[in-house]
Amino acid sequence: MARRDLVLLTDHSSTEGSRRVLAAAARILTGREPVQLDARHFLAGGGGRIEADDGGGLRLESGGRSVVADTVIVYEVPPHRRRAFEDCQRRLRALGARSLGIGAEAWRAATERDLTAARFARDGVPHLPGIALSGPSPETAADAFAALGGDVWARPRVGTGGGDVFHITTRAQLDAAVRHFARAGADWLIVRDARNLLPDGRRHQYRVVVLQGRVVRVVEHVQADPDAPCEESRGAACTQLDYTELPDGLAESAVAAAASLGLDLAAVDLVAESGGVVFEVDVHPAFGRRGLEQVALPYVAAHLGEQFLRE
Repeated sequence: MARRDLVLLTDHSSTEGSRRVLAAAARILTGREPVQLDARHFLAGGGGRIEADDGGGLRLESGGRSVVADTVIVYEVPPHRRRAFEDCQRRLRALGARSLGIGAEAWRAATERDLTAARFARDGVPHLPGIALSGPSPETAADAFAALGGDVWARPRVGTGGGDVFHITTRAQLDAAVRHFARAGADWLIVRDARNLLPDGRRHQYRVVVLQGRVVRVVEHVQADPDAPCEESRGAACTQLDYTELPDGLAESAVAAAASLGLDLAAVDLVAESGGVVFEVDVHPAFGRRGLEQVALPYVAAHLGEQFLRE
């Protein structure tokens, strides 16, 4: 069988850098450059086309290029564009593309936080109680705030990787959040605080990357500011751990969270406190230090049959 191209389909407006790491992994595993196409062309109305190829693969056409492939790695599609990408995901699946984790329903369940909570409740994945809000009055928001104990985190309904996230313990802070999300025209939700504090008052949590049901990477995040998200992008210190260093039950919870959402690859944020609860799940985690070896190489390899790997 003729060897077809491996396509790396990512949003080329992203500055995260994941496609560079994935391209390196593809070169190491296959000895060839992957064909990099811009996922924006395959958004609804974007002009990209995916058709069956006479040779049994599929043909992707965008920006004047035509590529015959059977393996398509989809990554680095930002949360706000995922709904518009769903037709492309369904088309890839219908044509039998060799591609992991492209289920539109799985992406939506992980990206929209109220849907994430519903899946977790259905499947018994431990998580914190929360209340979704859509253009609430200050009084409606105050009732929700009181129902959750008066110590909550507010965040957009659609995940943004730590942006627009606020710790709220007072009515003034709550009213400011109501105004903030009203200006943005965004639905949001508040979630009870997890009390994930070290004895010295710093926040801490874990990010566990799961690939096809097994843990491949563990990072502990420690945030000096207890009112800021425990994210590297917001100044948290990060330390890589062996999965055996996770507190009891967290690896199992991370695997269960990925399975609940239907994701082959997922970065699961969770804590040992409050019963070992899961915060959220990232569909396309940034690779970070040692990400090539720990995540990108096994992820790309999982797409490829042995006959496609470099001899």
